[in-house]
Amino acid sequence: MSVPSSHYFSRTPEVTSEEREITLSLADLELRLTTDRGVFSNTRVDTGTRLLLQEAPHPDASMKAICDLGCGYGPIAVSLAKRSPTTEVWAFDVNERATALCSNNAIGNNCENVHSVVVDEQGNALDGAPEDVAALPALRFDAMWSNPSIRVGKPALHAMLTTWLDRLTPTGTAWLVVQRHLGADSLADWMTNQGWETSKLCTRAGYRILEVKAR
Repeated sequence: MSVPSSHYFSRTPEVTSEEREITLSLADLELRLTTDRGVFSNTRVDTGTRLLLQEAPHPDASMKAICDLGCGYGPIAVSLAKRSPTTEVWAFDVNERATALCSNNAIGNNCENVHSVVVDEQGNALDGAPEDVAALPALRFDAMWSNPSIRVGKPALHAMLTTWLDRLTPTGTAWLVVQRHLGADSLADWMTNQGWETSKLCTRAGYRILEVKAR
């Protein structure tokens, strides 16, 4: 079944642009973020993303490269960049409007260590700075934070996670936030069965944060 291009997981949203500013306030930082129609949770930072940023471990200076899979307009990527300014933060999305917003939000919050790249479902770079597109095939990530798009469907989700979890370094870890009623537990079981050691780090407000070790 085809997905209407107005969905936030399409490459080019057809809905008319209507930018707005929102604030993300956490215990250790405050960000001003520009959002737009046609991207995920464009009126506020959603509960799952906020929980992930509150409860998952922060990046540290020992991490050379980390990523935000499904970055949207960048609340996770920009927060990670603020928390570890010497770490290169890679922000990926299939939505070109989202990655453009993420890039601009990084600049607006004085984060020079964010690389925003449009990718396809197989993890191939479609658009971004030329040096970022060239570097992507060889990159491996020390850690990943993600609020993955469950609504793309189970086969697409499994394919996406297989691609990106296998780009973790051998000691890498991913933290995923998933709604319980949208299959957090079955997803955890699937990842464990595929060889990624998976545990539940936190459960709150109808969400689970899953901690996933590289296989």
